[in-house]
Amino acid sequence: MTDDTTGLVLFTVTVAAVATLIILPPGVAAAYALARWRGPGRGLVDTVLALPLVLPPTAVGLVLLELLGRNGPLGRLLDAVGVEVVFTPGAVVLASAVMAFPLLVRSARSGFEEVDPRLVAVARTLGDSRARAFFRVTLPLAWRGVAVGALLAFSRALGEFGATVLVAGNIPGRTQTLSLAIFQYTQLGQDAQALRLAGVAALLAFVAVYATEGLTRWRGRRVRA
Repeated sequence: MTDDTTGLVLFTVTVAAVATLIILPPGVAAAYALARWRGPGRGLVDTVLALPLVLPPTAVGLVLLELLGRNGPLGRLLDAVGVEVVFTPGAVVLASAVMAFPLLVRSARSGFEEVDPRLVAVARTLGDSRARAFFRVTLPLAWRGVAVGALLAFSRALGEFGATVLVAGNIPGRTQTLSLAIFQYTQLGQDAQALRLAGVAALLAFVAVYATEGLTRWRGRRVRA
């Protein structure tokens, strides 16, 4: 690979990894709450969290742009403290995180739903607090679902395009990821370069999806056992 391609790959992988790490704590918390919550409004919350999966990515990017732009509510707040997000690498991470979040939540929730509540109740009767029982019993038993969700989120972040191009732009050396570079080279008629980058992207996606499928199959065997 050339230096430019290596830089693109490193930036894309770094963005996907950082986005996944950022959404991991709130994603696990949301998944656990949805798995245990049986009250009214659960379906509504679940639907709202899943919206990035079904909305056009450009629509999500437009919402982020309106919120974080200079005239947006969050944009004015960030501007007051001297922080700029739009058209920065941070915007790439944010867009990737928002688009990947539902995949993490859905998979982690199924992992928590497989945990027998009686095991948690036993831990509570032995003196564990709710938080201690979560970290000692619930999370270790549900970790495969969480791990699958994290891998799915990472895979989704690797290929994010629509939301990113609106909120972060396509600035070479600053906000350009593999998917954005492929689009740019295609627009310029440099199909050979675009195909080469598409091959690199396909290899990264294959590794991520293969790891996810392997962990999913292992999780399935453990559950049946």
